[in-house]
Amino acid sequence: MALGAQRSNVLALVLRGALWQILIGLGLGIPAALLAGHPMASQLFGVGGYDTAAIVGASLVLGLCAPAAGFLPARRAASIEPMRALRAD
Repeated sequence: MALGAQRSNVLALVLRGALWQILIGLGLGIPAALLAGHPMASQLFGVGGYDTAAIVGASLVLGLCAPAAGFLPARRAASIEPMRALRAD
């Protein structure tokens, strides 16, 4: 903001970073969970290879909670006065 960025630009930048982390985590975590499910199913009695409802549910919960958690630091970063931030460094 000290270099001319608007508050909405700062907010979008921080949220974009958080959303990329969510997408990378889901992109790596879902295939890893599917691959790990089959060896666990062979070791545990009565456990299936994967549970579609659990994977979809966990992905939805993460997809809803993570942007909300990223919004708080983004709002804080956008509300800092530029001169105050420059004096702190």
